[in-house]
Amino acid sequence: MTDPRQRIAADLERARRRSEALTTDLLDTDELTAQHSPIMSPLVWDLAHVGNQEELWLVRDAGGREPVRHDIDDLYDAFKHPRKDRPALPLLDPAQSLAYTREVRRKALEVLEAAPLEGHRLTADGFVFGMIVQHEQQHVETMLATHQLRTGPPVLDAPPAPRAAPGHSRPRDVLVPGGSFSMGTSVEPWALDNERPAHRVHVPAFRIDTVPVANRDYWAFLADGGYADPRWWAPAGWEQRVRAGWEAPMDWFREGDGWWRRRFGRPEPVPPDEPVQHVSWYEADAYARWAGARLPTEAEWEKAARWDPATGRSRRYPWGDEDPTPQRANLGGAHLGPAEVGALPAGASPLGVQQLIGDVWEWLSSDFRGYPGFEAYPYEEYSKVFFGGGYRMLRGGSWATDPAACRATFRNWDLPIRRQIFTGFRLARDV
Repeated sequence: MTDPRQRIAADLERARRRSEALTTDLLDTDELTAQHSPIMSPLVWDLAHVGNQEELWLVRDAGGREPVRHDIDDLYDAFKHPRKDRPALPLLDPAQSLAYTREVRRKALEVLEAAPLEGHRLTADGFVFGMIVQHEQQHVETMLATHQLRTGPPVLDAPPAPRAAPGHSRPRDVLVPGGSFSMGTSVEPWALDNERPAHRVHVPAFRIDTVPVANRDYWAFLADGGYADPRWWAPAGWEQRVRAGWEAPMDWFREGDGWWRRRFGRPEPVPPDEPVQHVSWYEADAYARWAGARLPTEAEWEKAARWDPATGRSRRYPWGDEDPTPQRANLGGAHLGPAEVGALPAGASPLGVQQLIGDVWEWLSSDFRGYPGFEAYPYEEYSKVFFGGGYRMLRGGSWATDPAACRATFRNWDLPIRRQIFTGFRLARDV
């Protein structure tokens, strides 16, 4: 078995390779310090912010060491400065940010060598190290969203994502029988506070689509005038659509008789068999109404993803308890986009639901709330302050999500107007 400290060090290194590859390894100073959208931070802020969080939690709290930079905590406190205001702050420049994060990492690895991995709650099973790994990987995904919003020349490239086998057929949806299952976790060592504790939830029978909604499905909604018909939209969603001038998913445009999109600075035809992405919760909800269906609840999604009818227990992942592999889930940014629907049958749940992990975050109908028995740990600002604030749930991860920050209990959330994130959806139906 791999030494746990070596595994943690490898996870930390993988996260840092990705964050540096999207910042100092790739772009010049002007691109790093520019704000490419008012809803996103300058990339240089993200880089130093992940270093500052690592310093606070690993170097100071877990290691009890002196600060590396005690003068910048306020600058990189995400709750003190809205994203639109961050370019005006006296931020570290790219060279300073890189030097800072590397010095923090050197000290963090020294702490890892000495930290007890049992007994002490913060470091038991490497929890605080896992929290920092997940935090940096979440910012890597944010950085990728910022790259999508850039208007400069293309700088990212990757091999194509997996395609579905020719002639493969599958049912539109499957029945998930009614009954209770264990939702959340009390045993996953790196699970964050909002995933805990495990608790029994009764879910009435329902049907859920075997794959996410594909671009070719969404074309039919567009062709039927879905963006011009308020019948399908929640009132707040219709107001947002009109105010923002939405006519299609983010970065889609018409070219001749077809739909095109801009992906990381390159125009290309919209692939018909990829899951639709860059849609808001309001758009997903409108499509579902138009299709005579609805978005799943969070409990429905997790039951479809975890419940094993043969044993009655909840798995770590749809396919079982084993870690993700490229054959089971498209994760980690390897392809810079989702696989075609139906391309990864090895990742299916026991009921035959595919691509629940990776490819696109899936919008759900549920609000973000704590589970029964929720305890904020190790700080309230990770989850608790967002409860009941109008946020909608996202589950399953995207192609950009690292495996360390994606499991069948992992919970994500955002405002229903957001489209810059790598989001899609699948449909559910009552029975």
